[in-house]
Amino acid sequence: MGLDSAAEAVDVPESDLAVARAADSRPIADVAADLGLGSADIEPRGDGIAKLTHEAVRSATADPDAVDSTTVLVTGMTPTPKGEGKTVTTVGLGQALSARGESTALAVREPSLGPVFGVKGGAAGGGYSQVLPMEAINLHFTGDIHALTAAHNLISAALDNHLHQGNEESVDVRRVDWPRALDVNDRALRETVVGLGGPARGVPREDEFVITAASELMAVLGLASDLADLKARIGRIVLAETADGDPITPADIGIAGAVTALLRDAFRPNLVQTNEGVPAFVHGGPFANIAHGTNTLVADRVGASLADYLVTEAGFGADLGAEKFAHIVAREGIVPDVAVVVATVRGAKRHGLEMWPTDFDALDEPDPEAVRAGVANVRRHVEVVESFGIPTVVAVNVFPDDAEAELAALESTLAESDVAVARSTAYLDGSDGALDLADLVRERAGTGEYAPLYDLDASLREKIETVAREVYGADGVEYVDGASDDLDRIEEWGHGDLPICVSKTPYSFADDPSLTGVPEGWTLTVREASPSAGAGFVVVKTADVMTMPGLPARPAAEGIDVDADGDVSGLF
Repeated sequence: MGLDSAAEAVDVPESDLAVARAADSRPIADVAADLGLGSADIEPRGDGIAKLTHEAVRSATADPDAVDSTTVLVTGMTPTPKGEGKTVTTVGLGQALSARGESTALAVREPSLGPVFGVKGGAAGGGYSQVLPMEAINLHFTGDIHALTAAHNLISAALDNHLHQGNEESVDVRRVDWPRALDVNDRALRETVVGLGGPARGVPREDEFVITAASELMAVLGLASDLADLKARIGRIVLAETADGDPITPADIGIAGAVTALLRDAFRPNLVQTNEGVPAFVHGGPFANIAHGTNTLVADRVGASLADYLVTEAGFGADLGAEKFAHIVAREGIVPDVAVVVATVRGAKRHGLEMWPTDFDALDEPDPEAVRAGVANVRRHVEVVESFGIPTVVAVNVFPDDAEAELAALESTLAESDVAVARSTAYLDGSDGALDLADLVRERAGTGEYAPLYDLDASLREKIETVAREVYGADGVEYVDGASDDLDRIEEWGHGDLPICVSKTPYSFADDPSLTGVPEGWTLTVREASPSAGAGFVVVKTADVMTMPGLPARPAAEGIDVDADGDVSGLF
């Protein structure tokens, strides 16, 4: 750590887990009381965790039009593979708003076991800006993701049983699109064959597994407004096709009600708290590429109803996360009043050095000029969010070993472009480190007027081309490998009025991760499209999507352990 580092003379925490264990947590009933919830409104699920009751959810979301709160959306610049600290910033900002006397609630996604034991380790924020209890949130939590896994596989089992029992709906076994699910990274399950072993074992066919966060059922849970809507959405999921090309759904095979029953409790938001006792909803966790990548609609609605400020988060950079929030989530009534784009020295430096793949050792070398050169990427993300009519500020998320000269270069270059910017040291300082950001957010909130970039009655191609041009900066769109036929079929099925959800690399505005900064003179290539009819959007794929990750050479699981007293170590 250099003498000019941002963390000079500051004690860097030993680990996120150590900070979490040392926190003086409040009783969950007191946290709930901050939101006006009584003991009858919550169901405790262990130390510091509660689920809201169905009645509490219904009461809080009964009249969305009557809600008069401020919604803050946290998004980011084009990230490095290690991320730029959106969750830390989300939690730190929420704590700072609370410290300024604002009634505040946070809403973030639940961690998947795949990343926890794979590459990232724990995923609940970090340092003095995290959600607690950190161990429980990262390991099983309230069982929501396990319930989703079971519900997903119930659909799989019912579909294969339908084939075995006579196939009354005339499902074409070559056109089954519904996989099986598991919440663990396992590359060996990406392609499988089921039904082997003779007539008593079922109908042989090719199959695959996806990680549970990639299940359309996760996206369905994330966008359902109530249990009736959840059941209706489940019933609309396209599982397979007949030989004539007609869609087959859970409603067709009579399974939508049973699947909804398995998700009855998972639908209820989970209430926890931050290091400083601020209420936080940790609920849902859809992928940010093939889905919309944010926590549940119901958690956002409850938070916005019960607090004056809701701080919520979108996955990846603004080109993916904020765009999907604006075109999918905002249309469900959660409209951001202000947005925060998280930027970092190392993120800007990667773009300034035109670096791909990312060499983190090289990024450790101080280079203020490279930081300045990479600011164009940050500025472009601000422009993207503001194109939706959402006022935007930049939070410079400070890592403990950031050089002061580089931080100053990032901030001054942004200021030269009239970008509102505030430094955040929320990882080291909690709310104290995000007070300037909170003040800037309060100042800018409500000064814009939300407007999506496309109308839902536009054709799917028009929607794709609008996002490609206006958000990504592409010159045009090329449809290959049957993508045009996919779009025609989706519109024939009656799903042409849905918003689109583009799946592309998060590491560039373009569909090629090696194109850093703000690429120009390129064409977006669309390779496939498929309906997520239950979730309520059309997935547009620009490349093969990794829906079942594998473990790395040294998975995080190798560093996780538990002692004789049951205390876990190694969770980041």
